[in-house]
Amino acid sequence: KPVVSFSMDLGFENIAVPLTLAGKSKVEIKAAVAKIAKRLDVEQILNKYPSECSGGQRQRAAICRALVTNPKIIVADEPTGNLDSKNSHELLSLFRDLNINDGVSILMVTHDPFSASFCERILFLKDGKLFNEIFKGEKSRKEFFNEILDILTLLGGELGNVR
Repeated sequence: KPVVSFSMDLGFENIAVPLTLAGKSKVEIKAAVAKIAKRLDVEQILNKYPSECSGGQRQRAAICRALVTNPKIIVADEPTGNLDSKNSHELLSLFRDLNINDGVSILMVTHDPFSASFCERILFLKDGKLFNEIFKGEKSRKEFFNEILDILTLLGGELGNVR
């Protein structure tokens, strides 16, 4: 199928790329992009070029592009790296919602114990080997966060790669 062309600016087109490559119709693409842009609160950047957006806005647009196809697994490498605390919390809450309500598996690599505290299961790596594994279970996020910090102390104060 031919690539669908839009008269929109790059924000919209950036998010629409996977759907365009999958041969979706213009109507399907517009609806899917509008839905995910609203969910991640980036509607205001759909008509902007990347150079007109903040780093956080660009990162949220990239997340929209990854989610617009409704994947069953998401691989996220430091997904909150360019986001402020409010947007980080919203993104991590969205990931949690996708996992719990939509059955999406999320593999996240982070050095941030706060981000890791949103997970259900954490694998700690040290020197390329599995160092420890913990599960959230019935613990509150605050209790789980403190458990993560305890493991980090055992790692010598370095978070290493948390998955």
